[in-house]
Amino acid sequence: MNPMFQSLPARFYTDPEVFRAELERFFFNAWVCVGRTRAIPQPGDAFLCEIAGESIIVVRENADTVRAFYNVCRHRGTRMCTEPEARLNGRIQCPYHGWTYGLDGKLLGAPHMDDTGFRREDYPLHAVAAAEWDGHLFLHLGKNPPPLTEFLADLPARFAPWHMQELQLHKRIVYDVKANWKLVVLNFNECLHCPLLHPALNRLTDYLGADNEAPAPGYMGGAMGFRNGAETMSLDGRRRRDYLPGLNEEQRRQVFYYFVYPNLLLSLHPDYMMVHTLWPLGVDRTRIVCEWHFHPAEMAKADFQADDAVDFWDLTNREDWKIVELSQLGIQSRAYTPGPYSRREELLFAFDQTVLGQSER
Repeated sequence: MNPMFQSLPARFYTDPEVFRAELERFFFNAWVCVGRTRAIPQPGDAFLCEIAGESIIVVRENADTVRAFYNVCRHRGTRMCTEPEARLNGRIQCPYHGWTYGLDGKLLGAPHMDDTGFRREDYPLHAVAAAEWDGHLFLHLGKNPPPLTEFLADLPARFAPWHMQELQLHKRIVYDVKANWKLVVLNFNECLHCPLLHPALNRLTDYLGADNEAPAPGYMGGAMGFRNGAETMSLDGRRRRDYLPGLNEEQRRQVFYYFVYPNLLLSLHPDYMMVHTLWPLGVDRTRIVCEWHFHPAEMAKADFQADDAVDFWDLTNREDWKIVELSQLGIQSRAYTPGPYSRREELLFAFDQTVLGQSER
């Protein structure tokens, strides 16, 4: 990479029109990670998510099928579900006039419409494509989306040893960050800031030791090994849990950090998984949901501990969020101009190129 390749102009972080175009491109017309299938274990379990300004109902129809629908009644457009999580008991009903739908989206009942030549089969809920990868649930709001497996390429095979579907949620923390979503992505994909910003993290891994791979169309990332006798990412580097089943010796000595477009930050540790999902709320505001997942056999133990990992990453997260907020403030200045990338920031430049697409700098 040419060391004088530069970061993006300010408008990519400050212009509401650029932000709206990115929502359409990256969040409406792409596979978006909306959480874990374990969040809806039983038929009728449902939750709401908002993607690119659209409210979406995600519901488990049966043991094998998850459905997603726009939260819009086909009668007069009323938003039907209002709670973040719900138990739907076999149906979705509009609170306005009682139009009722099955968990498959088919219209079951429409009061007062029988004498109009009305056909219920013509008015199902507007469906959204849903697919699963090893316990992670993805939605695609666009028409005729490519298969999720095509988008993920070799990631399912590569990360199969972690058996992510088996891992269970232990802790969730939601952060409201006053920065553009892309600044969070850039921060995640480099560790040159670690010596100054993350002294606790820097004791456990070599900030220059990242083994990044060539970026792929749907993801980018790499692995970092431990140092100073550390065995996992925790406050003291000591591992208090068994290794995740299925990992080989090399995988036990590394942490794998991967960004899956557009909003999944996946961190795979020897003994747990941490996941961030990014939810852009405005050109300068991002909601970040961070979750820690552990193996159920460990969580069942009487002496199970997880605060060492949660507290470590909550500290590190807050250090990151503070610095990206400062980046946002600096980029908003009239004095800001794009700066040069070093050769160790190749993933950042690759992400910028994806953001640019066919547009000009």
